[in-house]
Amino acid sequence: MNQPLRVLVVDDSILFRTKLRMSLSEDPALSVVGSAMDPEDAMRKIEQLKPDVITLDVEMPKMNGIEFLKKLMPIKPIPVIVVTSLPMNALDALEAGAVDFVNKPSADVPGSVDAFLQNLRSKVKMAAQARVRRPGAIVRQPSLVQRLAPPIKAPQDTLIAIGASTGGTEAIIEVVKNLPPTTPGIIIVQHMPANFTNLYAQRLDRICKMKVKEAQDMDRVMTGQIIIAAGDYHLTLKKDAKGYYVRSMKGERVSGHCPSVDVMFDSVADVARDKAIGVILTGMGADGARGLTKMHKAGAYTIGQDRESCVVYGMPMEAYKMGGVSKQLPLDQIGDEILYCLSKGAKR
Repeated sequence: MNQPLRVLVVDDSILFRTKLRMSLSEDPALSVVGSAMDPEDAMRKIEQLKPDVITLDVEMPKMNGIEFLKKLMPIKPIPVIVVTSLPMNALDALEAGAVDFVNKPSADVPGSVDAFLQNLRSKVKMAAQARVRRPGAIVRQPSLVQRLAPPIKAPQDTLIAIGASTGGTEAIIEVVKNLPPTTPGIIIVQHMPANFTNLYAQRLDRICKMKVKEAQDMDRVMTGQIIIAAGDYHLTLKKDAKGYYVRSMKGERVSGHCPSVDVMFDSVADVARDKAIGVILTGMGADGARGLTKMHKAGAYTIGQDRESCVVYGMPMEAYKMGGVSKQLPLDQIGDEILYCLSKGAKR
């Protein structure tokens, strides 16, 4: 029988620490080996208790959770699940090396505390399987394709669709940050709650050469622009006489998610068919695997992130097993592959 995962809870509130300890301990797969009231206490406990996973509050005295992650990850890259109510803190934590985050519950929303605790238990178990990398570990010279900046010859109706989950916020940045403004329109589903996706789109817009926005219903898909699915809204591709546009609409969860990568990929397979490039990145579960396979069968060129570069090799693995991946690549090569594909007229 496998030993329970060793969990360290870091939170400055004794009431919240106690609640987390009790809830996590209810799962036989988890063992809370200790708790810490602040980052300094956490550093000592990490050395003593050697946890497999850490849950980390962001708003703490002495040193906030982001600063703690920046100090911890270069010397001891342990899987961390951040607990926060602030979207910007969550994104900063992911950039600093956290595996994932859980949104703090609202006391005035019925059932939110139970849902939060269930989600936390699930993500702690997932984090134990994650490949944790030191922030900034992917550092390289611009590739030949990027240096040459080849003219993009892709047909006017070429489209790129990207899906990701756990580890995806940073993986997406790695893929799209160097794509030139002449790149055909990109639509993206990243599993993320409402209120978080707009801030993520704003962050991408500051980093990328392309323009980035959160999806609004009936947005046109345009060259040089990336559209990020809004949290709690499915993103689907449509086409009329003017070209592609998106629908951003409420709906039931599909493959456990809203927005769902499968929903987006399914629509791309139906609408763009062999004019599309599909990319599936790191993520827990199988959302997007079936949809990418449908795209592949419709003639799209499809790329899957490889096992070694994934934080969690779940979604790309399932797509690969289904035969839905034309080519599997390390994360740092996917942006180049897209550019090379486009320079050849979106065909490989």
